[in-house]
Amino acid sequence: MAVFGRTEVRPSSRPAAVKLDRERARVMTRAEAAGLADALRRERRGVVFTNGVFDLLHPGHLRYLRHARALGDALLVGLNSDASVRRNKGPGRPINPEQERAEIVAALACVDAVVIFDEDTPAEIIRAIQPDVLVKGDDWPADQIVGRDTVEARGGRVVRIPVVGGFSTTRLLERIKSVR
Repeated sequence: MAVFGRTEVRPSSRPAAVKLDRERARVMTRAEAAGLADALRRERRGVVFTNGVFDLLHPGHLRYLRHARALGDALLVGLNSDASVRRNKGPGRPINPEQERAEIVAALACVDAVVIFDEDTPAEIIRAIQPDVLVKGDDWPADQIVGRDTVEARGGRVVRIPVVGGFSTTRLLERIKSVR
């Protein structure tokens, strides 16, 4: 048993009414993701949230997502929309369109659901989902993690996961360009 905020959370080995099919993780709307999170919390299951672009998936992404999933009973991933990525990273990104990125991330065994968001930051989606655990890489200063206030206000926690060195989408793109 673990405690997430003010809620006692039972291990996922307990039979659950909410079925999380790891082989068929889904891409959901914001409302569906919020509903899933509510249902999981009613069963005293810990909801973990993280977000990102996940454009060219690499081992650093996989290790990060596995680590995040280990912090609770379900991992919901916010995925920046194409428009959001262009505003944040420039006109040459993303490489892969949002629906393809979402499908790939949703297919990972450690991911229970993916929700695409169009805002520049995940603040709104975090307010909608109200996760018990918010995860970001440790390259983010703790005081700059978007959604921290929302999660901590309801007794949740923010976890900064070590970033695995040597893996970077930007570096992959540079290598691809240099091969030409």
